[in-house]
Amino acid sequence: MSDEGAQVVGPYARDVRDGRLGELMGRVGGRVQLRPLGGGREWDVPPECLGEAAPADVLRERVRLLNREARRRVELG
Repeated sequence: MSDEGAQVVGPYARDVRDGRLGELMGRVGGRVQLRPLGGGREWDVPPECLGEAAPADVLRERVRLLNREARRRVELG
């Protein structure tokens, strides 16, 4: 993924246009595809708009998703 100027190390990246974190899924038509950490629809990111996803940010997002899922289970009973 670094062949077009983007230096991304690891399985996660940040879309610097809006700050979203995503899991690197692949490359299509010169763009990189990211998927939200909790799953969902992939989105395309131009390589020059990829930023580093700090480990602390990835951990924070994973904990947020786990907490949301736990609250949902409690609400359902």
